[in-house]
Amino acid sequence: MEDDPKEYRWETGYEKTWEAIKEDDEGFLEASVADIIQRAKRKRQALKHGNQKLGMMRHLYILLDCSDSMSSQDLKPTRLLCTLKLMELFIEEFFDQNPISQIGIIIMHNKRAEKISDLAGNARKHIKHIGSLNRTSLIGEPSLQNGLEAALSSLKLLPSHASREILVIIGSLTTCDPGNIYTTIDSLKQEGVRCSVIGLAAEVHVCRKIANQTGGVYNVILDDSHFKDLLFQHVDPPPAAMCLESSLIKMGFPHQINNEGSEEPLTMCMCHVDSMDESSSKLTTGGYYCPQCFSKYCELPVECRACGLTLVSAPHLARSYHHLFPAVNYNEVNFENQTSYCFACQKNFGESDKQVYACPSCKKIFCIDCDIFVHETLHTCPGCATNLATFQISH
Repeated sequence: MEDDPKEYRWETGYEKTWEAIKEDDEGFLEASVADIIQRAKRKRQALKHGNQKLGMMRHLYILLDCSDSMSSQDLKPTRLLCTLKLMELFIEEFFDQNPISQIGIIIMHNKRAEKISDLAGNARKHIKHIGSLNRTSLIGEPSLQNGLEAALSSLKLLPSHASREILVIIGSLTTCDPGNIYTTIDSLKQEGVRCSVIGLAAEVHVCRKIANQTGGVYNVILDDSHFKDLLFQHVDPPPAAMCLESSLIKMGFPHQINNEGSEEPLTMCMCHVDSMDESSSKLTTGGYYCPQCFSKYCELPVECRACGLTLVSAPHLARSYHHLFPAVNYNEVNFENQTSYCFACQKNFGESDKQVYACPSCKKIFCIDCDIFVHETLHTCPGCATNLATFQISH
């Protein structure tokens, strides 16, 4: 077979990742894995285009495997603890990039699904629930069907303009379900729920089926850094489902009123009125007041518990809509001493830089790290932003 340049038919559909991974001078594989991750990020960026319909008000349920398989130590210190740490970072980044969206969390263990956090837009509340999971008992098998049904029961009640998503993080190679999971997959597809899966062990056929049928993505991690990269793929809003309707949404823009030291009576905000935590349920004089019913809240964005109005600030909307107008993709070109350094970070190019990245608008040259940073975090080309003529054209 080695002498024959032709491939077997069954080999043609597989990427030979073992050929891409090479040891460095010290015998480590980290450099190769990092290069694979960087190339994958570039590939994803190339697929992004402007003028694309996206689901901006996202409602995402995270299904977390808490079965016996999550006690494995192939991720340090264990699969569960590594996942919880990355989940905290993901939740913070998710709400930073999608401030008018909501997350809910469901755990799967011992053949059951348990909802530990309802759909809400409060990042601190979710992170607190995630932190409490490091003491949970890892027993039995997960039930993928029960978890999907629990998420679907909440998601199908949402209005037609809401984006409905499920993200499954599963370490088990088996699932113990009470019925036919393909019926549940059909229901997800019918309701327009996009289901994506991140596997921590190996590829499982039913997970691939769920992702393919519902328009989601399915990936299996290589290591913890690859895990973080796959998780953060889900920060950006996905293309809107075909059944997602366009509609006008009523929102309120309250102004913060802070009258410390005045005669205004002390009141409690609606977001902490049921809280049992003494440190958060304090009487204050300042806050954000709903413009419709004048209920008080201590933070934004939030849905008014009295009248149901979505309360946001203008920066929240601005951060949500930058996904609709992404920075133009850079062109990958061979490095031929076009410039001696990266325009953004001023790093000097060396012999190891075989490819550099050129903005098609301003023609400035960037390194791969700045290319990814511009498109994932900054969302504005530094070269175009410092040239008023090209900046006005692109906007």
